[in-house]
Amino acid sequence: MRSIKFFAIDIDGTMTLNGNGALNLDALAKLRYLVKLGYKVIFVTGRSSLEAYILSVYGGTTQIAIGENGGVISNSPVEHKLLASKDNCLKGFNLLSKSIKGVTQKPVFPRMTEIVLERAFDLNEGNKILRENDLDLKLVDSNYAFHINEVKINKGYGLAMLLKRLNIEFEEVVAIGDSETDIPMFKQSKYSFTFESSDENVRKSATHLVGGTNGEGLINAIDMIMRGKIF
Repeated sequence: MRSIKFFAIDIDGTMTLNGNGALNLDALAKLRYLVKLGYKVIFVTGRSSLEAYILSVYGGTTQIAIGENGGVISNSPVEHKLLASKDNCLKGFNLLSKSIKGVTQKPVFPRMTEIVLERAFDLNEGNKILRENDLDLKLVDSNYAFHINEVKINKGYGLAMLLKRLNIEFEEVVAIGDSETDIPMFKQSKYSFTFESSDENVRKSATHLVGGTNGEGLINAIDMIMRGKIF
Protein backbone atom coordinates (compact mmCIF):
# COMPACT_ATOMS: atom_id res chain seq x y z
CA MET A 1 0.00 0.00 0.00
CA ARG A 2 3.00 2.36 -0.17
CA SER A 3 1.72 4.18 -3.22
CA ILE A 4 -1.75 4.77 -1.78
CA LYS A 5 -2.39 7.84 0.35
CA PHE A 6 -6.07 8.65 -0.11
CA PHE A 7 -9.38 6.74 0.08
CA ALA A 8 -12.54 8.31 -1.42
CA ILE A 9 -15.55 6.54 0.08
CA ASP A 10 -19.21 6.71 -0.92
CA ILE A 11 -21.73 6.40 1.94
CA ASP A 12 -25.20 5.18 0.86
CA GLY A 13 -25.13 1.64 -0.48
CA THR A 14 -21.42 1.38 0.30
CA MET A 15 -21.39 1.74 4.08
CA THR A 16 -25.08 1.46 4.95
CA LEU A 17 -27.43 -1.41 5.78
CA ASN A 18 -30.36 -2.15 3.47
CA GLY A 19 -30.57 1.43 2.26
CA ASN A 20 -31.94 2.74 5.56
CA GLY A 21 -28.99 4.97 6.46
CA ALA A 22 -27.72 2.86 9.37
CA LEU A 23 -23.96 2.27 9.16
CA ASN A 24 -22.18 -1.05 9.07
CA LEU A 25 -20.01 -0.41 12.11
CA ASP A 26 -17.45 -3.03 11.10
CA ALA A 27 -16.94 -1.14 7.84
CA LEU A 28 -16.50 2.11 9.74
CA ALA A 29 -13.96 0.42 12.01
CA LYS A 30 -11.96 -0.59 8.92
CA LEU A 31 -11.86 3.04 7.80
CA ARG A 32 -10.74 4.21 11.22
CA TYR A 33 -7.94 1.67 11.07
CA LEU A 34 -6.77 3.12 7.77
CA VAL A 35 -6.64 6.58 9.33
CA LYS A 36 -4.57 5.24 12.23
CA LEU A 37 -2.13 3.88 9.66
CA GLY A 38 -1.75 7.36 8.21
CA TYR A 39 -4.09 7.30 5.20
CA LYS A 40 -6.61 10.02 4.42
CA VAL A 41 -10.18 8.69 4.32
CA ILE A 42 -12.68 11.15 2.82
CA PHE A 43 -16.42 10.66 2.37
CA VAL A 44 -17.70 11.63 -1.10
CA THR A 45 -21.48 11.57 -1.15
CA GLY A 46 -24.74 12.74 -2.68
CA ARG A 47 -25.83 13.68 0.81
CA SER A 48 -25.02 17.07 2.27
CA SER A 49 -21.38 17.72 3.02
CA LEU A 50 -22.35 18.52 6.60
CA GLU A 51 -23.79 15.02 7.08
CA ALA A 52 -20.56 13.56 5.74
CA TYR A 53 -18.43 15.92 7.82
CA ILE A 54 -20.33 14.98 10.98
CA LEU A 55 -19.82 11.30 10.12
CA SER A 56 -16.09 11.95 9.80
CA VAL A 57 -16.01 13.56 13.25
CA TYR A 58 -17.94 10.87 15.08
CA GLY A 59 -16.56 8.08 12.92
CA GLY A 60 -12.94 9.07 13.45
CA THR A 61 -11.95 9.56 9.81
CA THR A 62 -10.27 12.51 8.07
CA GLN A 63 -12.25 15.67 8.80
CA ILE A 64 -12.90 16.82 5.25
CA ALA A 65 -16.01 15.92 3.27
CA ILE A 66 -17.27 16.22 -0.30
CA GLY A 67 -21.05 16.45 -0.54
CA GLU A 68 -23.89 17.21 -2.93
CA ASN A 69 -22.40 14.95 -5.62
CA GLY A 70 -19.24 17.04 -5.74
CA GLY A 71 -20.79 20.47 -5.33
CA VAL A 72 -19.38 21.28 -1.88
CA ILE A 73 -16.14 20.61 0.00
CA SER A 74 -16.49 21.07 3.77
CA ASN A 75 -13.37 21.60 5.85
CA SER A 76 -15.11 22.42 9.12
CA PRO A 77 -18.68 22.96 10.39
CA VAL A 78 -18.55 26.53 9.03
CA GLU A 79 -15.98 26.43 6.21
CA HIS A 80 -17.39 25.30 2.86
CA LYS A 81 -16.06 25.67 -0.67
CA LEU A 82 -19.03 25.94 -3.05
CA LEU A 83 -18.35 24.69 -6.56
CA ALA A 84 -21.79 25.51 -8.02
CA SER A 85 -24.83 27.76 -7.60
CA LYS A 86 -28.03 26.61 -5.92
CA ASP A 87 -29.91 29.50 -7.54
CA ASN A 88 -29.31 27.95 -10.96
CA CYS A 89 -30.69 24.63 -9.73
CA LEU A 90 -33.78 26.37 -8.33
CA LYS A 91 -34.56 27.63 -11.83
CA GLY A 92 -34.51 24.05 -13.04
CA PHE A 93 -36.74 22.91 -10.20
CA ASN A 94 -39.32 25.62 -10.93
CA LEU A 95 -39.38 24.60 -14.60
CA LEU A 96 -39.69 20.88 -13.86
CA SER A 97 -42.39 21.34 -11.23
CA LYS A 98 -44.51 23.20 -13.79
CA SER A 99 -43.83 20.68 -16.56
CA ILE A 100 -44.03 17.25 -14.88
CA LYS A 101 -46.48 15.91 -12.38
CA GLY A 102 -44.91 14.56 -9.19
CA VAL A 103 -41.81 16.76 -9.05
CA THR A 104 -41.40 17.51 -5.35
CA GLN A 105 -38.44 18.30 -3.14
CA LYS A 106 -37.27 15.60 -0.77
CA PRO A 107 -36.98 16.48 2.94
CA VAL A 108 -33.22 16.37 3.44
CA PHE A 109 -30.47 18.23 5.25
CA PRO A 110 -30.12 21.75 3.76
CA ARG A 111 -28.23 21.97 0.50
CA MET A 112 -25.88 24.72 -0.67
CA THR A 113 -25.43 23.94 -4.39
CA GLU A 114 -28.22 21.59 -5.50
CA ILE A 115 -31.90 20.68 -5.24
CA VAL A 116 -32.89 17.19 -4.08
CA LEU A 117 -36.10 15.60 -5.39
CA GLU A 118 -38.20 12.55 -4.65
CA ARG A 119 -37.66 9.69 -7.12
CA ALA A 120 -41.26 10.00 -8.34
CA PHE A 121 -41.06 10.90 -12.03
CA ASP A 122 -39.25 9.94 -15.22
CA LEU A 123 -35.61 11.04 -15.03
CA ASN A 124 -35.09 11.01 -18.80
CA GLU A 125 -38.12 13.22 -19.35
CA GLY A 126 -36.81 15.67 -16.79
CA ASN A 127 -33.38 15.85 -18.40
CA LYS A 128 -34.97 16.36 -21.82
CA ILE A 129 -36.86 19.39 -20.52
CA LEU A 130 -33.72 20.87 -18.97
CA ARG A 131 -31.82 20.45 -22.25
CA GLU A 132 -34.61 21.88 -24.41
CA ASN A 133 -34.67 25.00 -22.25
CA ASP A 134 -30.89 25.48 -22.50
CA LEU A 135 -30.35 25.24 -18.78
CA ASP A 136 -26.83 24.20 -17.83
CA LEU A 137 -28.31 21.60 -15.48
CA LYS A 138 -28.81 17.86 -15.23
CA LEU A 139 -30.75 15.36 -13.15
CA VAL A 140 -28.80 12.49 -11.61
CA ASP A 141 -30.01 9.46 -9.67
CA SER A 142 -28.07 8.55 -6.53
CA ASN A 143 -30.44 5.64 -5.77
CA TYR A 144 -31.38 7.75 -2.73
CA ALA A 145 -32.93 10.69 -4.58
CA PHE A 146 -32.91 12.65 -7.83
CA HIS A 147 -30.51 15.60 -7.72
CA ILE A 148 -30.55 18.75 -9.83
CA ASN A 149 -26.92 19.72 -10.34
CA GLU A 150 -25.04 22.02 -12.67
CA VAL A 151 -23.75 20.01 -15.65
CA LYS A 152 -20.12 20.33 -14.58
CA ILE A 153 -20.79 18.96 -11.10
CA ASN A 154 -20.12 15.33 -10.21
CA LYS A 155 -18.20 13.44 -7.56
CA GLY A 156 -15.13 13.34 -9.77
CA TYR A 157 -15.14 17.12 -10.18
CA GLY A 158 -15.26 17.73 -6.43
CA LEU A 159 -12.69 15.02 -5.78
CA ALA A 160 -10.30 16.47 -8.37
CA MET A 161 -10.52 19.89 -6.71
CA LEU A 162 -9.68 18.43 -3.31
CA LEU A 163 -6.86 16.21 -4.58
CA LYS A 164 -5.22 19.21 -6.25
CA ARG A 165 -5.43 21.20 -3.04
CA LEU A 166 -3.92 18.36 -1.01
CA ASN A 167 -1.25 17.61 -3.64
CA ILE A 168 -2.45 14.00 -4.02
CA GLU A 169 -1.72 12.28 -7.33
CA PHE A 170 -4.00 9.98 -9.36
CA GLU A 171 -1.80 6.97 -8.59
CA GLU A 172 -2.27 7.51 -4.85
CA VAL A 173 -6.09 7.31 -4.79
CA VAL A 174 -8.55 4.49 -4.12
CA ALA A 175 -12.28 5.09 -4.67
CA ILE A 176 -15.04 2.80 -3.40
CA GLY A 177 -18.70 3.19 -4.37
CA ASP A 178 -21.78 1.45 -5.72
CA SER A 179 -23.80 3.73 -8.02
CA GLU A 180 -23.72 5.65 -11.31
CA THR A 181 -22.84 8.82 -9.44
CA ASP A 182 -19.59 7.17 -8.29
CA ILE A 183 -18.26 6.57 -11.82
CA PRO A 184 -16.76 10.08 -12.20
CA MET A 185 -15.02 9.50 -8.85
CA PHE A 186 -13.59 6.24 -10.19
CA LYS A 187 -12.07 8.16 -13.11
CA GLN A 188 -10.06 10.30 -10.68
CA SER A 189 -8.61 7.21 -8.97
CA LYS A 190 -6.07 4.65 -10.09
CA TYR A 191 -7.86 1.97 -8.08
CA SER A 192 -11.66 1.81 -7.93
CA PHE A 193 -13.85 -0.79 -6.26
CA THR A 194 -17.51 -1.63 -6.63
CA PHE A 195 -19.64 -4.62 -5.76
CA GLU A 196 -21.14 -7.61 -7.53
CA SER A 197 -24.57 -6.21 -6.66
CA SER A 198 -23.88 -2.89 -8.43
CA ASP A 199 -25.44 -2.08 -11.81
CA GLU A 200 -23.59 -3.35 -14.87
CA ASN A 201 -22.30 0.05 -15.97
CA VAL A 202 -20.85 0.67 -12.51
CA ARG A 203 -19.19 -2.75 -12.48
CA LYS A 204 -17.62 -2.10 -15.89
CA SER A 205 -16.31 1.29 -14.76
CA ALA A 206 -14.45 0.04 -11.67
CA THR A 207 -10.98 -1.51 -11.79
CA HIS A 208 -11.91 -4.10 -9.14
CA LEU A 209 -15.05 -6.01 -8.21
CA VAL A 210 -15.78 -7.56 -4.81
CA GLY A 211 -18.67 -9.44 -3.26
CA GLY A 212 -20.68 -8.36 -0.26
CA THR A 213 -23.67 -6.14 0.50
CA ASN A 214 -24.68 -3.82 3.34
CA GLY A 215 -21.14 -2.61 3.94
CA GLU A 216 -19.49 -6.02 3.68
CA GLY A 217 -18.20 -5.18 0.21
CA LEU A 218 -16.32 -2.21 1.62
CA ILE A 219 -14.69 -4.49 4.17
CA ASN A 220 -13.77 -6.98 1.45
CA ALA A 221 -12.27 -4.22 -0.70
CA ILE A 222 -10.10 -2.90 2.11
CA ASP A 223 -9.00 -6.42 3.05
CA MET A 224 -7.96 -7.02 -0.57
CA ILE A 225 -5.94 -3.81 -0.57
CA MET A 226 -4.32 -4.56 2.78
CA ARG A 227 -3.22 -7.98 1.51
CA GLY A 228 -1.54 -6.26 -1.45
CA LYS A 229 -3.68 -8.07 -4.04
CA ILE A 230 -4.39 -5.04 -6.22
CA PHE A 231 -0.80 -4.36 -7.28
